[in-house]
Amino acid sequence: MFQQVGGSAYKEGLENTRILDEHFGHPHRSFRTIHVAGTNGKGSCSHTLAAILQEAGYRVGLYTSPHLVDFRERIRINGQPIPEEYVVRFVEKERDFFEPLHPSFFELTTAMAFRYFADEKVDAAVIEVGLGGRLDCTNIIHPDLCLITNISFDHTQFLGDTLAKIAGEKAGIIKAGIPVVIGETTPETKPVFLQKAEEEKAPVIFAEDTMIQDYPGMKTELQGLYQIKNTRTILTALPLLQEAGYRIDEQSIRSGFAHVCELTGLMGRWQKLQDAPTLICDTGHNVGGISYIVEQLKQQTYRQLHIVIGMVNDKDISGVLALLPKDAAYYFTKACVKRALPEEELRALAAQAGLRGSCYPDVPAAVTAAQEKSYPEDFIFVGGSSFIVADLLANRDALDLH
Repeated sequence: MFQQVGGSAYKEGLENTRILDEHFGHPHRSFRTIHVAGTNGKGSCSHTLAAILQEAGYRVGLYTSPHLVDFRERIRINGQPIPEEYVVRFVEKERDFFEPLHPSFFELTTAMAFRYFADEKVDAAVIEVGLGGRLDCTNIIHPDLCLITNISFDHTQFLGDTLAKIAGEKAGIIKAGIPVVIGETTPETKPVFLQKAEEEKAPVIFAEDTMIQDYPGMKTELQGLYQIKNTRTILTALPLLQEAGYRIDEQSIRSGFAHVCELTGLMGRWQKLQDAPTLICDTGHNVGGISYIVEQLKQQTYRQLHIVIGMVNDKDISGVLALLPKDAAYYFTKACVKRALPEEELRALAAQAGLRGSCYPDVPAAVTAAQEKSYPEDFIFVGGSSFIVADLLANRDALDLH
């Protein structure tokens, strides 16, 4: 499982996916789909689109990754996770077929998600790309709309070491004649999207250049500076969905934005778990994501900032550490996954970036220490990796966070 071991779990190519798809009777053809790719923001955009469609009265499948606490978070219908019994029954029934194939964890999960959505007769499903786009096993769908949020450096060992190369992989979801919305571009990535869209005769819409409909006083449940761009991307996409025949009214749009976490179960996006001291967690884990978090932290008022941080070993760790504020108290820790960078190594790298703090063997220990050292007017931030946030949320009760 990529979540646990990283690179060795990554399987390139769509051969297994096509075999599984054939075996299950091409389930994705029985419902409409929206395909979402990008480096940062694709989870927030996927969940918000699903929430809006739900509020518009559709039965909506939502397929995302990674999960934070429970595998079943990845596959939902109208916010409800796939039942355990379905997962168990699927594996028991299909094991003899798939074991000789040696599919990756993600290939098998995708096949199960599509079959479940078809069995449960969803009207539409929002499908988040796992990694990249071109060779991602979600890329067999024929969606009504493609959406690419942005491009920054992540998974460079698979996707390439320049923004243009990474954009090329993400642009692989662009299909013949299907409109694509691009949330954010750079001088390196825009020509890549334009060229691919031209090859595919796909209408391409850049959210940054589009006049979007204004919704005065609209409430958005997802707080976080980066959500401003995500909101713009979604509002650019909605008229295209309406053109494709989706019935989406203003009330559904407002309600979807206002209640996305409640409607879809989304967690870990600038999520507040405690007051006095304020405790916020966020799954941002690469230079692109962390730069927004650092800007957001600058806007908070507090007596002292405490940062509980851990990272995985295949990220641009020095790049992230260089962005972090030097006047915070740091609590270096590691998540309970094999890819986690040992906390002592993280502290040594952090020291080179001028950051100081202590080491803790796991997330609950680090958070407890931060709570004990905080005054009510302090601010605790927990992040650096999805897995740090996952360990925090899994231990909410023990840490008395609600």
